[in-house]
Amino acid sequence: MEFAAEIWGWLMEHLLYINLVLSVVIVFFQRRDPKAVWTWLMLLYFIPVFGFFFYLIFAQDFRKSRMFRVKEVEDRFRRPIRTQEEYLRRVGPFSRDELAQDYSDLIYYNLEQSGAVLTAANQVRVFTDGEEKFEDLRTELRKASHFIHIQYYIIKNDELFDSIVPILKERVRAGVEVRILYDGMGGRFMPKRKWKELEAAGIRTACFFPPVLGRLNLRVNYRNHRKIVVIDGHTGYVGGFNVGREYLGRDPKFGYWRDTHLRITGDAVISLQIRFALDWNYAAGENLFKQIRYFMDQRTLFYGIRAEKADGMPVCPAWEPLGIQIITSGPDSSNRQIRDNYLQLIHRARHHIYIQTPYFVPDDAVLSALKMAAGSGLDVRVMIPCKPDHPFVYWATYSYIGELIGAGARCYTYEKGFLHAKCLMTDGRVSCCGTANMDIRSFELNFEVNATIYDENTTETLEEAFLRDLDDCREITKEVYASRNLWIRIREQGCRLLSPLL
Repeated sequence: MEFAAEIWGWLMEHLLYINLVLSVVIVFFQRRDPKAVWTWLMLLYFIPVFGFFFYLIFAQDFRKSRMFRVKEVEDRFRRPIRTQEEYLRRVGPFSRDELAQDYSDLIYYNLEQSGAVLTAANQVRVFTDGEEKFEDLRTELRKASHFIHIQYYIIKNDELFDSIVPILKERVRAGVEVRILYDGMGGRFMPKRKWKELEAAGIRTACFFPPVLGRLNLRVNYRNHRKIVVIDGHTGYVGGFNVGREYLGRDPKFGYWRDTHLRITGDAVISLQIRFALDWNYAAGENLFKQIRYFMDQRTLFYGIRAEKADGMPVCPAWEPLGIQIITSGPDSSNRQIRDNYLQLIHRARHHIYIQTPYFVPDDAVLSALKMAAGSGLDVRVMIPCKPDHPFVYWATYSYIGELIGAGARCYTYEKGFLHAKCLMTDGRVSCCGTANMDIRSFELNFEVNATIYDENTTETLEEAFLRDLDDCREITKEVYASRNLWIRIREQGCRLLSPLL
């Protein structure tokens, strides 16, 4: 006890110098957004010493790290990316399709900055209900003949997972390879015996950023938020649903769960498979890229580049309906690919922008773009939940919503249950849907995956679902927002100050 008291006394005596050194580390040795820097400095000032330990746990910087990259993989995929770039610049951006021409700069940007090759010959089915989505997933899992790759942020030990496990075990007995990847924070309530049981049945499992010392996780701020399922390389799922009973609307706390998920068949599934493999390789220490069969079928080479040749060069597929680019981002990247993709779509909108997101904590660029769009006469509508699952984030969200309303946008709270959909739709032409929320955490801290869809039919389907949801919404008018009480205003401003950390 005396030794601890001496240490504490020394810390207090030299507190000014310690804070000065730690502040220099935060300001000069980490390249961060100035608002985030000031927020961390405030935390360091009000919670001396311990604030820096919070910084070490919550603010690690992976942008210069190559821990998620394999040079062999980068070299293998660089050639198809350059091949598609060369082809597009030589023959034009799918000159037979007006929509692709109109968004050619976005297509090029996603291709160059995030390696998101444009794939074609896709089909998409949209799910907005958990029961329907997971029934379809179970049906497709039963058809698997080669491999099943499953990745979810949250997997809970309840009746939903119990309805999937017997199918996976049966497929393993039939000779199908099954892998399950889960996040260390999202899967923290799954008992270890369950994973051991799956391993004993022949199902491979891996944990992304596993906890240490029980449930303690030193990487709380960096979560693998992706939800991907790939079956035999031809059927893929991506979107907002995790695996838990609340996603079926069976948790009284949330009520009906309104989400959006996509089932994709076609060339874009290969891009989902590559993303799963990169995450699996890091978490499991297994190099799936040594098995070429996971990444091609009879029609497709890497990233949707067709095997046929023209003028001695592999060519991009002729434009067919439903072009898709799979966009990924994470704290290991110096670019904010999904954020930038949102920005491009907002700037390109000419008639309307519809957004559904459970958390609306945008950075300055996105907020300014939406305010400019609303101020320019575009129909900008944003839908958020009526109830919080993370209170601090919710009150920060409400603060930003108020700013949008002041700029002329229309904002709504979904009253039927909990809104968890993550979608942006513009002009009935192009949509972006996946795992990323419209918030700083998804832009910078989480590992995310979205599908950018260049197709009017799919975008109209998503927009029709949005418009139907308005029947279950309450509009936050200027009058409603202005009538909030003092306590709500205080919570909003306090949480907004912390928004760079939320």
